[in-house]
Amino acid sequence: MSKRETYEEKTEHLLSPIAAQFGVEIYDVEYVKEGKDYYLRVYIDKEAGVNILDCENVSRALSDALDVEDFIPDAYILEVSSPGLGRVLKKDRHLERSLGETVELKAYKPIDGQKEFSGILKAFDAGTVTIEADDVTRTFERSDIAVIRLALDF
Repeated sequence: MSKRETYEEKTEHLLSPIAAQFGVEIYDVEYVKEGKDYYLRVYIDKEAGVNILDCENVSRALSDALDVEDFIPDAYILEVSSPGLGRVLKKDRHLERSLGETVELKAYKPIDGQKEFSGILKAFDAGTVTIEADDVTRTFERSDIAVIRLALDF
């Protein structure tokens, strides 16, 4: 397990009781380096949507817990937010909740001359993701997908 994965897993473990206390669920945790700075990003969600108070409460409680555990030796910036409307679908649980929704999919390299696709998320398994658009069903290898996110409908 990489340093990043270890930090994310330990943070999620610390975050679980905090999320339950404030009535939110953990959508994702990521530890990334951008430029010279490290970020520990926590995405929370709830049925009615999260607000600034939810983010503030979780951030304060998690910050205190992280200070006590002190397992990340690097200086980092803690960010707590909603995953947003056009949320990235990284994990199987994200895909499961999004079945029947319109998604946008970007491939690493062109497939049949294009890299971007959109359609209704129909199915997924360990190796593939299937979408349908205009009565055409397409199945993509997960290893070919750079990103898949919920489409924004305006």
